[in-house]
Amino acid sequence: MAAAQTILPVFLLILLGYILARRGTLDAHANKALGGLAFKIFMPMVLFTGMINAPLHEGLNLTLLAAYFVPALLIFAAVNLLLHRHLPQTAPFGLTAAFGNNALIGLAMVAGLYGNAGLVLLFTVLAVHSLLLFSAQSVYDSFAGSEPFKPSVLIASLANPMIIGLLLGTAVNLTDLPLPGWSMKLATWLAQAALPCALIVLGANLSGFRLRPTKRVVGITAAKLVAMPLLVLLTCMLLSIDGLPRGVLVLMAANPSGVNVLGFARSAEDRHTTSSAICLTTLLSMATLPLWIWIASVV
Repeated sequence: MAAAQTILPVFLLILLGYILARRGTLDAHANKALGGLAFKIFMPMVLFTGMINAPLHEGLNLTLLAAYFVPALLIFAAVNLLLHRHLPQTAPFGLTAAFGNNALIGLAMVAGLYGNAGLVLLFTVLAVHSLLLFSAQSVYDSFAGSEPFKPSVLIASLANPMIIGLLLGTAVNLTDLPLPGWSMKLATWLAQAALPCALIVLGANLSGFRLRPTKRVVGITAAKLVAMPLLVLLTCMLLSIDGLPRGVLVLMAANPSGVNVLGFARSAEDRHTTSSAICLTTLLSMATLPLWIWIASVV
């Protein structure tokens, strides 16, 4: 019941954005402006304030990180191995199956279900999430594709305001840099506007995706919503991780695909497949997320 009460407002905001965009109330220009505010100012402030308050001096728990990222990399590699021989070039399909929407849906769900203790773990995973998986995609593009590895491409994919917010919050935390009270109040106010705004933008963006549930899209969806959380759950059990950490990690693994992966699509067909997988995983996660949260709590 708690999971349903938490997930309903999240997806109602996404639905609101979808309806506003479909009716033309939130047109492309307005959505772009709202998205700019959400992802260049509001969401970076969420990550900045979150990393400032995370207990980083206690050190990163490598066991918890391994329980999430070893399965993520296995999913990434497995999907790419299965699909690569059927593709004319590299594609972000493995990344789509491994990269979750943890900065939006994950953040809202963890905050609602697990509170500050859960957010500490979420922010710790987020600090590594994009860096590791985007780097894996760049290496895959270089060694399995025809283009040489270009550090500038990887840097460009990572040099976005959300990553910068994470890094700045981490730097302030680790250096114990004192910040004026007014600056933290301003950052907190900006952060409070993030989730409603970003979820509405996500819904509006989904309205522009054409859902084409091909075999490839269904396979990517199954890898993201079934195989990924299952592997994380089994890894947690193997490593004797239970309670709140297990719940948070399984929830994050069960999140739908993140829209950031579209930046790695090289062709129109790849963009159609990737956007369809993002749309389908987002729709189906309304049912699968509560199920995985329940499973993680009872096994």
